[in-house]
Amino acid sequence: MYLYNLATRTYFLLIRVFSLFNKKANLWVLGRKNWQEKLIQSVGNNSGYIWVHCASLGEFEQGRPLIEKIKTNHPNEKILLTFFSPSGFEIRKNYPVSDLVIYLPADSSKNAKIFLEITKPKMAVFIKYEFWFHYLKALHQANILIFYVSAIFRKNQYFFKWYGKQAVAILKQIDYFFLQDKTSKELLESIGIKNCSVSGDTRFDRVLQLKQDFKELPLVKKFTENNFTIVAGSTWPKDEVLIAKFIAENSELNINWIIAPHNISNNECAQLKAKLNGNASLFSESTIENISAHKVLIIDNIGMLSSLYFYGSMAYIGGGFGRGIHNILEATTFGKFVFFGPHYKNFKEAKELCELGVTNSIANDEDFKSVVLEMYNQPQLLIEKGNESEKYTIANAGATQFIYDHVNHYFKD
Repeated sequence: MYLYNLATRTYFLLIRVFSLFNKKANLWVLGRKNWQEKLIQSVGNNSGYIWVHCASLGEFEQGRPLIEKIKTNHPNEKILLTFFSPSGFEIRKNYPVSDLVIYLPADSSKNAKIFLEITKPKMAVFIKYEFWFHYLKALHQANILIFYVSAIFRKNQYFFKWYGKQAVAILKQIDYFFLQDKTSKELLESIGIKNCSVSGDTRFDRVLQLKQDFKELPLVKKFTENNFTIVAGSTWPKDEVLIAKFIAENSELNINWIIAPHNISNNECAQLKAKLNGNASLFSESTIENISAHKVLIIDNIGMLSSLYFYGSMAYIGGGFGRGIHNILEATTFGKFVFFGPHYKNFKEAKELCELGVTNSIANDEDFKSVVLEMYNQPQLLIEKGNESEKYTIANAGATQFIYDHVNHYFKD
């Protein structure tokens, strides 16, 4: 525990240092300022929350189907939603299904104790991962139920190393794990944890829900009409270099591009336009009359991406040249062929689709060009691979219902 405390305190200290010149870090710090007073005022006389914690926006979308199913069937239950990252909190701080949305205070023994005394949750639900040891210990000591939803484990994690005994002791305080895959179950069982089952990943349910709730985007429809269109979602600078190079070297091809950058700041969008030699339109400046002025449309807002994939002929998923790819299921649910960079091995669905031979990973600009040209020149193959991706997405749905059925008896009618 000493090393854990040292690591977390160092991490939180570094965030405070970075907050002096980094906007995201500054939001992290400001969001936790005077958190006790704010929380006491917000909670009032309420108690018995179902506390759901998400690291960021991706985990929120993963947990959202379960949150909404609980609230729909048990409207008297109160939902407390916490986030670690500003990218989750700032976008979903007004999420109407939750009764209270806040930043999770930094993990310490003191903070955990005060947090639980104020909120008095009846259970805690952690989405996918984030093992904050002081919170888990305090929950266990207070006899509050702890569940992990859509959790996934890998053999290189410290839980499964010789030096991970203290961490394993913390895991054993968790009441139940709903796991994404069989491998995770086998890993937990190897360290003596049996209170787990393979439920699947609730993200599949979420993307199918997004498909059902799809709303038409007239400007995008106009831009893509009768055009082969590639949607590049959640792109980072390294992804955009590949895209810009392909566009510059293959201008004769009748391909339209929709690029939705991960970072939509004015500076980042301006840099992206510069990479494209200015031959791109911003969505915020587009109208029905000028939407077709360029072959590249840059999406400079948040919230449209899942609907954008509907209009694409195929999709490139960003992040694969950095820490890891972003959500590919938002595209596969619409039956789109997807491809992405080399860092995808920690993403179960990407690995399985690669094994099925219906998607591609690329390592460089030559791979990028090869995949695009193959799909562009073989429309039937593109359709077939997209259809197989959609079938895979549908076949893996159902985790939300599985989890709900197992925890339903804890809720108020």
